[in-house]
Amino acid sequence: MVDFGFDKLVLIGAVALVVLGPERLPRVARTVGTLLGKAQRYVSDVKAEVNRSIELEELQKMKGQFQTAVNDVQSSVQEQMDAANQSLQSTWSDLSVDGTNADGTIGGYGSPVPVYERPKKNWRLKRGATPVWFKQQQGVRRHAQSGAARVARFRPSRRAP
Repeated sequence: MVDFGFDKLVLIGAVALVVLGPERLPRVARTVGTLLGKAQRYVSDVKAEVNRSIELEELQKMKGQFQTAVNDVQSSVQEQMDAANQSLQSTWSDLSVDGTNADGTIGGYGSPVPVYERPKKNWRLKRGATPVWFKQQQGVRRHAQSGAARVARFRPSRRAP
């Protein structure tokens, strides 16, 4: 930028004093100072915007690198899962074709193939075993109630003061 020394600033001030006069010089100096401050703020805002755009570009490059790394890892894991699934399917098909007997035992060892059975839980029985006084204390609703009925139930009374 332009480099002004002390002697040049004194010369500019003396010329301004002669041209503008002592009455208007302070007002002009304030205006020039305000304009210089606005110009400095504008330049700093532009610098900050440029820095932000550079950082954004760097972050986008890093995001692209991470995305490619994630895709590589995902594809390798998927390949490994497919290979393991294929080997499991081939082993299972070999076992089911050759290893099971008509009575459901595997390989003739006498152990039947386990069948999944849902556990027998009766949640209504468990809810019904809770005493009514405990439900009232905990605030558990025992009866279905419409929204309008609930509002009417908890509406404050209209008493005149």
